[in-house]
Amino acid sequence: MSLKQRRMEMREAMERARKAEPPSFVANRLLDTLITHMGLKNDAQLSRRLGVPPPVISQMRHRKLLVGATMLLRMHEESGMAIADLKELLADAPENQELAIA
Repeated sequence: MSLKQRRMEMREAMERARKAEPPSFVANRLLDTLITHMGLKNDAQLSRRLGVPPPVISQMRHRKLLVGATMLLRMHEESGMAIADLKELLADAPENQELAIA
């Protein structure tokens, strides 16, 4: 199996896993939307654009780190998306309810 085929299979597996996640993984929805909107390919590129180490993005995906106000501002500045739209993508996450209302 070639490297290209393995990468394709890995992307497909990741996509299937993301689709199977419960809706409570809203940070994933936010991060995936940003990646698509900004024309990026992966979390590493997103972390570089946001000026944070890659583990920060990983921790947000695994719900070990909440998306805070500073991160929302960075996302807004880099993506051009409205802060209200970014907060809406987080609105369903129980751990981010206070952020979504603020």
